[in-house]
Amino acid sequence: MTFQQLTYLVEVSRCGSINKAAHKLFLSQSGISSSIRELENELGICFFRRSNRGVEFTPEGKEFLSYAVSLLEQKQRIESLYSDHGAIAPARFSVSTQRYPFTEDAFLRMVQQTCDEDTFRFSIKEAGMDMVIQDVYEHQVDLGVIFLTDLTEKIIRRMLDAHEVEFHQLASVPPCLYVRKGHPLTGLETVTVADLAGFPYLSFEHDQGAAVDFSEEYQLWAFKKPARCISVNNRTTAMNLLAATDAFTTGSGLLVRGLADPRVVTVPLAGQGAIRLGWIQARDTRLTPQAEYFVALLEQSVQDSIAYTRELHRSLHGDGA
Repeated sequence: MTFQQLTYLVEVSRCGSINKAAHKLFLSQSGISSSIRELENELGICFFRRSNRGVEFTPEGKEFLSYAVSLLEQKQRIESLYSDHGAIAPARFSVSTQRYPFTEDAFLRMVQQTCDEDTFRFSIKEAGMDMVIQDVYEHQVDLGVIFLTDLTEKIIRRMLDAHEVEFHQLASVPPCLYVRKGHPLTGLETVTVADLAGFPYLSFEHDQGAAVDFSEEYQLWAFKKPARCISVNNRTTAMNLLAATDAFTTGSGLLVRGLADPRVVTVPLAGQGAIRLGWIQARDTRLTPQAEYFVALLEQSVQDSIAYTRELHRSLHGDGA
């Protein structure tokens, strides 16, 4: 299969006949017919049927045509990206992360610091932990951001080793509860597992079959999910539900100044192990200058978030401004 054959097939579809496609491409009708026939024989399908009115694509032909159009568009996009050999190569960076506001904050800082550049290609993707690890392993991104706990570290590190991915710790923080302002639990300086009884539990959905170790939430020892559970797949919906109900969820508890939802607060969880936040990269690879810069911004954002969250915890109980 060649791009030339795909081009012929797509043009026949657009023109509605082989004859018209041949005229448009300045080729012979027999040449296009022969090339398409070779592709049909190679794949073992019939793309279209000929008639006096032109051609009519078969169901298999229509399905293949959608793939052919997509491939040709990607080819054109790649050619346009790299056709100007004299142009300065754009700065490139990509990160895959669990749903952490401090990662978003670091990414925002990077974009703000780079917005005066003529060209750059930056991307951020929020996903479950297993997908973040997979993105790094497949070199789809420069680095990822995940967390480890005493309960999950053994399995996650085993997966990291199997994928030849390294974990670099950013900070160790106590787990917290996310609840609305005015929630009954905000009157407590720390929350125990027993205090959670009766409140709805909110969690991020993850791929079917994925182990609980890869959850977005901090997994509590001896915690049984309540009868009322809410599952979401994005942070905005999660924040809105937390702000409007008595639901709770668990995590690092870190809030970012200027990005945090003012309707939602965090309360430390008592008697639990620490959350170790960190970034991951493929083993035996060097970070690009852009990735190194992002790591520095990420480290700063995490420390700023820790300080801001502590400030909010103090103010929640009248111990500070």
